[in-house]
Amino acid sequence: MLRRAAIEFAAPPDAFWRLSLKEWRALTGAQVGPALARPELAALMARFPDEEEADG
Repeated sequence: MLRRAAIEFAAPPDAFWRLSLKEWRALTGAQVGPALARPELAALMARFPDEEEADG
């Protein structure tokens, strides 16, 4: 849903990632849905791990 909204608003990727959830809700009129259950969150975290910063 958010990706589709970003395309509709022609938001470049850097602007997309800087927006807060509150800002997206205001822009899209999105309603708050149910929170993820812990197993769902764990699955997403495993699928999309944070990148480690390179030392240097």
